[in-house]
Amino acid sequence: MADLSIRLSEIELKLRKLVTLKNQLVESNSELVRRNEELLGTIENLQTENAELKEKINKITIVNALGNEKEIEESRQLIKALVKEIDQCVAILNAEQ
Repeated sequence: MADLSIRLSEIELKLRKLVTLKNQLVESNSELVRRNEELLGTIENLQTENAELKEKINKITIVNALGNEKEIEESRQLIKALVKEIDQCVAILNAEQ
């Protein structure tokens, strides 16, 4: 009978350890679930921010492209004016000869 009592005590001790371990795992799991939800929220925020920044980059690129087009057109007009002035000078030189 003593042997049975010892075995029951060992089983009870093991059962208590298992219950304690189970409780720790439940706590750990709850913490991991909470942390996972937090990280998913962070990912969502970062994806939103990333999309907004990409949109800003696209807008800035478009604005810069338009600005460059204006500069190119201004340069063309300046070159045309210079060519016209050179032609006039050549015409004057030809008239003098």
